[in-house]
Amino acid sequence: MSSRPSPVTTRALARVWLIACACLLIAASDESRYARERKELLAEIQRDAARTADATGRSRFSARVMGALDAVPRHRFVPAHSAGSAYANRPLPIGHGQTISQPYIVALMTELLAPQPGHVILEVGTGSGYQAAVLAELVERVYTIEIIAPLASSAEARLRDLGYRNIRVKSGDGYDGWPEHGPYDGIIVTAAAGSIPPPLVEQLKPGGCMVIPVGAPFHTQELILLRKDPLGRVTSSSVLPVIFVPLTGQR
Repeated sequence: MSSRPSPVTTRALARVWLIACACLLIAASDESRYARERKELLAEIQRDAARTADATGRSRFSARVMGALDAVPRHRFVPAHSAGSAYANRPLPIGHGQTISQPYIVALMTELLAPQPGHVILEVGTGSGYQAAVLAELVERVYTIEIIAPLASSAEARLRDLGYRNIRVKSGDGYDGWPEHGPYDGIIVTAAAGSIPPPLVEQLKPGGCMVIPVGAPFHTQELILLRKDPLGRVTSSSVLPVIFVPLTGQR
């Protein structure tokens, strides 16, 4: 004798199915909105690039860099309550007194670093992991250091969940870099240092470059592009005034 589900069971299953369908529709709608907002943000970044060309020497950012920003879901790198502002062209708080950088600045620093497919890059200041994800779209491997342990842990989990397998996260003081994986083709520092840390210069390959904000905490700083030529000689130039949270833990 066959058994049939009771009317109560059938109605309950129907409700679950309807709820699941509604959740999928909402998620699809959100992703469509985020994709549209991301495209609008990219256009705004290119307009900012044109406006700042006299200072940066770049009137337009490369298709590779813009493609990387388009590929990374910034809304996954901000707290849930800030997701609605994820594609605004401004920094956002991520907790522990830290911020996720303004997308234009992320694009500019990435462009200045000139990342290539075979490069190995060191990042100091993981934060939520957004800059590391952008770089991971462009290079072979990214090593990133974050001094605030909860941020390092959450960034590592987030990057793993998003499928990034070419990023390694370390919790620690980035002032001394990560020498066991150097020298690096490029180094990017996403917090303001009082001066350029010598250990980072030492870990930069000849022919490589470093992008780092330098200046007093909570004041306007200078974004510095440092180059090491094939003979190991170092030169640096100021690109743009910026404001970053301070690099903590430095000597």
